[in-house]
Amino acid sequence: MYHTVVYYSGHFAVVKKVVCKRSGTEFAAKFIRKKRASTSRRGARREDIEREISILQELNHVNIIKLYDIFEDKQDVTLILELVSGGELFDFIAERDVLHESEATAFIAQVLEGLAHMHLKNIAHLDLKPENILLTNRAQAIIKLIDFGISRRIEDGKNEIQMLGTPEFVAPEVIAYEPLGLYTDMWAVGVITYILLSGCSPFLGDNKQETFANICAVDFSFDDEFFGNTSDLAKDFIRTLLVKHPGRRASVTDCLSHPWIKPINDRQKEERKEAKTNLERFKTFNARRKWKQSLKVVSLCNRLSRSIKNRNNMNGEETQEDEEESFVLRTLFHCIEDSNLGGIRHLLQSLTSFDINQANK
Repeated sequence: MYHTVVYYSGHFAVVKKVVCKRSGTEFAAKFIRKKRASTSRRGARREDIEREISILQELNHVNIIKLYDIFEDKQDVTLILELVSGGELFDFIAERDVLHESEATAFIAQVLEGLAHMHLKNIAHLDLKPENILLTNRAQAIIKLIDFGISRRIEDGKNEIQMLGTPEFVAPEVIAYEPLGLYTDMWAVGVITYILLSGCSPFLGDNKQETFANICAVDFSFDDEFFGNTSDLAKDFIRTLLVKHPGRRASVTDCLSHPWIKPINDRQKEERKEAKTNLERFKTFNARRKWKQSLKVVSLCNRLSRSIKNRNNMNGEETQEDEEESFVLRTLFHCIEDSNLGGIRHLLQSLTSFDINQANK
């Protein structure tokens, strides 16, 4: 195989489009940099890589990215994945002139179908967010859930207690350091649906602490400014998900049978057709999201360059830490050269994710 373009970059991985020399088939190759030493700040732990592979091997669904093969060399573990070239769902929607709720439900239903397959196998994604909801291509608009790097199997009698996820989308139990579960994904579905319909993030504050406080207080509303054309069915759907107590939160099965997703009479069908998403606000939200990410890329490049320069001035030679930070910087430049905004966005969003058990991540 040979690679052509960098698609996106995560904490310890770069994803490139690759082509099979024999068949000409295109795939996505995820190059995961292995941790070279226990003290290294860069690189994924062997157990984390193996867990992601094991989960991907178990999943086989039209709305979940497919794993085809695995390779390993001295530096990287490479996953050969299904090529998903349609970009983020949110970017696709932002290009629309109008989006009726009946169309929005079709997208959310696909997310739910993918989750239903995972939850049936007791696998929780734990990092559902717009950046991890892609389209196979713009013509078909088939949803693909991606990035299972922090996904977990939820086992009876074993509490999964970790600070995992992206602040804007994490559930109250994550912040409270309580057991995570399949229900944790459902909170994220509620947040994503809220944003999709209104162009407003329900809990996002001026900083992480304020965001967490809003989440723990379940402090959200349906202001007419954002939800003036939203149906009561849609609001009820969101209310069933943004519930603090995990046991009272709607499951993926509940959601798939909710009348907003699956109307049971003509009145409900008509209500969805007449209601519209707040696309003007949504476009503003999406544009602001990209603008924030562009500021982060400049800040990150400057920070890494200063860090490497300062250490070189002190030591006169490049250390392993310098090499690792240079790898991140080179990845950014590759993304920029290829006009790969998706890659830059994915890398920068990963920087806002957090894992309390990996302090320097």
